[in-house]
Amino acid sequence: MEIQSKIAILDFGSQVSQLIARRLREIGVYSELFPFDVDLAELKEFHPGGIILSGGPFSVYDKEAPIRDLQPLIDMAPVLGICYGMQLLVKELGGVVEAAENREYGLNKVLWSQALHDDVPKEQKVWMSHGDVVKQIPEDFELLAVSQGGHPAAIRSKRVWAVQFHPEVSHTDHGLEILKAFALDLCQLKSSWNQKFIANYLLEEIQNKVAPNEHVLCALSGGVDSTVVATLLTKALGPERVHCVFVNNGLLRKNEFEEVKGIYQELKLNLHTVDAEARFLEKLKDIEDPEEKRKRIGRLFIEIFEEECHLHKDITYLGQGTLYPDVIESVSLRGSSVTIKSHHNVGGLPEKMNLKLIEPLRELFKDEVREIGEELGIPREILWRHPFPGPGLAVRVLGAITKEDLDTLREADHIFIRELKESGHYRKIWQAFAALLPVRSVGVQGDGRTYGKTIVLRAITSKDGMTADWYEFPSDFLRHVSNAITNEVKNINRVVYDVTSKPPATIEWE
Repeated sequence: MEIQSKIAILDFGSQVSQLIARRLREIGVYSELFPFDVDLAELKEFHPGGIILSGGPFSVYDKEAPIRDLQPLIDMAPVLGICYGMQLLVKELGGVVEAAENREYGLNKVLWSQALHDDVPKEQKVWMSHGDVVKQIPEDFELLAVSQGGHPAAIRSKRVWAVQFHPEVSHTDHGLEILKAFALDLCQLKSSWNQKFIANYLLEEIQNKVAPNEHVLCALSGGVDSTVVATLLTKALGPERVHCVFVNNGLLRKNEFEEVKGIYQELKLNLHTVDAEARFLEKLKDIEDPEEKRKRIGRLFIEIFEEECHLHKDITYLGQGTLYPDVIESVSLRGSSVTIKSHHNVGGLPEKMNLKLIEPLRELFKDEVREIGEELGIPREILWRHPFPGPGLAVRVLGAITKEDLDTLREADHIFIRELKESGHYRKIWQAFAALLPVRSVGVQGDGRTYGKTIVLRAITSKDGMTADWYEFPSDFLRHVSNAITNEVKNINRVVYDVTSKPPATIEWE
């Protein structure tokens, strides 16, 4: 099955380059990211109907700035430049770019003389992040909009559009309409990327990749992603060729191992469970650094999966539920973006592994995965569980891990989630959890002095996990949860709530 309508995004280092892909998929157009310096022959082989140049942290005059010849791209397909992409287009096509006296960061307003889409208002709120500005646009271009500072904010020629702001971020009003106009109007692409097409496309990709004599070991975590992967693999290859392994690593939530095992049995997966709690706790003993935790967990998972392979000699693949946000935070595969942190199933894999990887969801976002799950018939109560990190509670007990601390956190987290569901908040939230801080403080409980530990609650709203904002609870709900935790959980005498967005924070604390 071939994807007909698609756009290539050249990544010049923006941390939100993936959001461009995400927004294009919202309008039904498939898109894929490539390094800014991708070989022209490789790009031609992709057959893009349009090309987008992303933003980036550089000035076009920096020595390290990512630069390439743009005319061959324009000859290949219509081009849209965003932020740095606009400045690079202007510079390479004969215009003038200079350092701004007053840099434009954050919310701004764009005043359109001629909008790129009918739904874009004449005065548009946008998100900007740049230090250079366009002083003179190239010949054969027309000026469409200016910023509050009077600098060119949108220009176009016959085959090239460019905007100085970021239409892909949620802070920009009507940004999706601009991307839609580029993809559907200028590029003349069709909106065909939907959940039914994606599911069928992935099933065909799996069947083409895994030979008839090969089997797959599928790593199950209890989360949405691995459940969808297991169901996809099983539907594509049959249960006799997909061996699902669910490991009790001692880092799961309260009662999770038994509850999730029951769900997998209902889905009729070929399931094998492994109790490895003692092995994981021993491997993590006295380890405080979060990166080291993730890598140790990743290596031990692989050891266990390789041990399981001895039971099935035809296994040649390891299936994982890796998603796009995992990849961008773990490994800088494209452009010049900065690694944020390693995920155990991406950055934590050993260099030498006896299994090949199959990651059907690697280029997808969480909401796309849920849509595919619905297409495959997975119950909504499973698909709409909050995300849970692969390293589990290891990255929610900050600092060194002990079984006592894990049990304490399990109880606090269980209370928080229980109250979220009973109050109706759970479905309004992208992800919520409790974390145990390595902080003790003085308290008073039962008329006596205590020196207990601190639980921090985290609840965020998001669409794709790339950006997030904290959820605003009614004060009486937080008071109720705090009282429940300090009353029911031994050794906890203080509860705090995290009110930090992403960025500057990540969703997890470690």
